[in-house]
Amino acid sequence: MAVISVEQSNIAAGSPKYGRLSYVGELPLTVAYLVIAGGGGGGTNEVGGGGSGGGAGGYRNSYASETSGGNSSTETPLTLTRGANYTVTVGGGGAADTDGSDSVFSSVTSTGGGGGVNGNLVTNGRSGGSGSGAARNGVGTGGAGTTGQGFSGGDSINGHSGGGGGASEAGDDGSSGTGGGDGGDGLASSITGSSVTRAGGGGGDGTPDGAGGAGGGGDGGEPGQAATANTGGGGGGASASNYSGGAGGSGVVVLRYSNKFVITLGIGLTGSTATDGDDNVTTITAGSDNVSWALA
Repeated sequence: MAVISVEQSNIAAGSPKYGRLSYVGELPLTVAYLVIAGGGGGGTNEVGGGGSGGGAGGYRNSYASETSGGNSSTETPLTLTRGANYTVTVGGGGAADTDGSDSVFSSVTSTGGGGGVNGNLVTNGRSGGSGSGAARNGVGTGGAGTTGQGFSGGDSINGHSGGGGGASEAGDDGSSGTGGGDGGDGLASSITGSSVTRAGGGGGDGTPDGAGGAGGGGDGGEPGQAATANTGGGGGGASASNYSGGAGGSGVVVLRYSNKFVITLGIGLTGSTATDGDDNVTTITAGSDNVSWALA
């Protein structure tokens, strides 16, 4: 609501007094966000070409002083206009061998995680918010992560696949000494009022198989394990012939703002709002549409 003050002043000597309106300001709408993209699916295994771990979805965070993806500095919350529409998209997790999809809030886009690879077709991992691991059929290089969003996947060494990268660390390399590479760990955020770790990378194929990173990453296995929904975790790579990699976890968009405002979600979005202290926290788990705010 605009705040108006009335200042009385004489315009000129002998003139009547006039009420002069002066615009003071509008209650600012500042929105902190956590935007996580969908994780990449784990790699498929086709007769000896083991699958690598999928990379976690890109992780961007502007809440308090928390770390953002790639162990980067906290981003700046957005100052928005009440009544205006802002786009929100929650990225889906990738199927086996497929990248995750981007998540969006207004001007903020997080990049989908790199999909794991099938060693009979591809050796090097794919890039993404976090990159996928390299496959075991040869010596390969993990896919790159996106600056400010996540880390690279692990390399494949001595016939063992690399793990997918996570938001806080790279995926481990695969090797004959350790087996399939573990997925990189994700990051914890308390934007909802409780600490939750998200965006872990998927484990790679090997002996033994790699474990998924903390934050929803799927373990490598027969087949690869799916990542946890709404974490942006990467799927696990498949370790036995003719098995598929696990699906990547879907992303999430979390918005935190003063409880002096109420949010409206477009019908294409699935979400809920809770209160934490003097703030409202809206968690959007699926869909694509607009959001807007009004005074409570």
